[in-house]
Amino acid sequence: MTEPDGELLGPTVHRQLRQLVLSGELEPGTPLSVLALSARLGVSRSPVREAVQQLIYEGLAVTVAHAGARVAVVDDERIREVLAVRAVLDGLAAGGAATRLTESDLGKLTAILATQEEHLRDNTDPARDTELDLEFHTFIRDRAGNATLAAELARLEAQAHLYRGDLWTHPRNRTTALREHRRILEALESGHPGDARAAAEAHVCGLLTRMDRR
Repeated sequence: MTEPDGELLGPTVHRQLRQLVLSGELEPGTPLSVLALSARLGVSRSPVREAVQQLIYEGLAVTVAHAGARVAVVDDERIREVLAVRAVLDGLAAGGAATRLTESDLGKLTAILATQEEHLRDNTDPARDTELDLEFHTFIRDRAGNATLAAELARLEAQAHLYRGDLWTHPRNRTTALREHRRILEALESGHPGDARAAAEAHVCGLLTRMDRR
């Protein structure tokens, strides 16, 4: 088979596998066979092996003794741990971004939320919900001016979306999350780091509250 340059192929394969995991197409607990995945993606084993190792680093996969790598399982206890840390780090990211976002950046965030609202009305594709949620939070954290913070949040946000309860799928929870996203955007538009930090922390704490109300 003919493949792109290795430096380009590795990140591409990682993105493909990551999306398969986050969309639920590769469900929690699914074995990550390098041989099977290389055949599925039409690439050699080397970039797949590297991509699986990256998923393990991100917490999206785990290594099981005598069984190889599998998609990680995020249970109730684990999601609470992840969200508790995310509440603090999301607040730091929003506070850092508040004074750095340009008008163009704010317009981009507004567009993401408009798409999220439109998608909520359609209610057809849970995987797209995940993409939009990650896009919103990724945009903010990447403009916080703190590469270490951004890297840790990237791992935690992805792990949170492995949780297969109704936290992400129930229409009421999705509507509430969108409302909280709008509050974050309003705080960012104000340019006040304290307000942005509080809104972001409240959003993640709200996720924890909705879990406890089930």
